[in-house]
Amino acid sequence: MVDDQLQEATSKMKKAVAATQDEFGHIRTGRASPHLLDRIEVDYYGARTPINQIAGISVPEARMMVISPYDKSALSAIEKAIQQSDLGVNPNSDGAILRLNFPPLTEDRRKLLIKQVKERAEDGKIAVRNVRRHSKDEMEKLKKDGDLSEDDLKRSEKELQKLTDHYVEEIDKMFVHKEQELLEV
Repeated sequence: MVDDQLQEATSKMKKAVAATQDEFGHIRTGRASPHLLDRIEVDYYGARTPINQIAGISVPEARMMVISPYDKSALSAIEKAIQQSDLGVNPNSDGAILRLNFPPLTEDRRKLLIKQVKERAEDGKIAVRNVRRHSKDEMEKLKKDGDLSEDDLKRSEKELQKLTDHYVEEIDKMFVHKEQELLEV
């Protein structure tokens, strides 16, 4: 039963780390990345559709992204969705494709983005700690019901803490990497 709790905790902590990694992927670093468009949806024939489902996205240069709609009639809708997003770039259209030019980040913008990354990293760590707290409560419930001895509880709590420390450290490493990416000129 305790092993099941630890496996479940591990699985949930991995998901929290993956979610944090995904959040980091959506923060613009001054480089073009197709992941920046993952959250932007286009009103396509009355349905909200992600851009990557109605257009091909390529990155020919470090600071440029090219969007080629499969259906040319969707071009203006894609352009409008990008303009309304929080991406901070204005698309250039030539009637067939859209080009997004990403300007270099200013020092103030870098600091602001680092602050956002730090907040997202902290949210990820909180999620990992919440998993630990929930699992610890479940283990204490097992002890209270008589299904777990005091020694087993202590051993399990130590193992749970090791898991927590490992995944919090993983999030910290991801934060440092993203911070270096943002500070790179």
